[in-house]
Amino acid sequence: AFSLACFNADQGQVIVVYGADYGRRDRTTCINGRPDSQLQNVSCSKPTNIVATRCNGKNTCDIRALNSVFGDPCPDIYKYLEVAYRSRQSPQLSLNNKTVNELSQTVIRAFSLSCFNADQGQVIVVYGADYGRRDRTTCINGRPDSQLQNVSCSKPTNIVATRCNGKNTCDIRALNSVFGDPCPDIYKYLEVAYRCKCE
Repeated sequence: AFSLACFNADQGQVIVVYGADYGRRDRTTCINGRPDSQLQNVSCSKPTNIVATRCNGKNTCDIRALNSVFGDPCPDIYKYLEVAYRSRQSPQLSLNNKTVNELSQTVIRAFSLSCFNADQGQVIVVYGADYGRRDRTTCINGRPDSQLQNVSCSKPTNIVATRCNGKNTCDIRALNSVFGDPCPDIYKYLEVAYRCKCE
């Protein structure tokens, strides 16, 4: 089974799934003992919301990477399941999780995603992004308590994926004018879960 878990589940942390793909994206992942013929199609991966449906809000979650669960996006190809997730309070280390403050009009600072091996053909793949506020501890410096109270105002957005997927580097501003304002009078931030993959 494929297992997701929160390291501090006893402190109330739960799983938040940003995205999941079942299929094959490259010829190097999960290849042990497999013939070359089962690794050729690297464009057969498909996104699925099954992992999010089964695992979101839980402390631990087991799910099997099987065609009977996810369907078969590419017959005769050996597939695997990739999941981008985090615990509600601490980022999962296998992902590049980035957070940036909501910007005031006087601050000019961009949110940057980049791949360290861009010269080797790596590009950005965004699994998910949220703009708003999930807790009272992230991006709080100098902010009054009244701007940190609503921790249920975060909303998912596909704007980061639309602007950044397939690029080596990407800058985007965390502004209400870009993402809309899910909670007026609350100080917001942008969280992005992404990976670098060979193009």
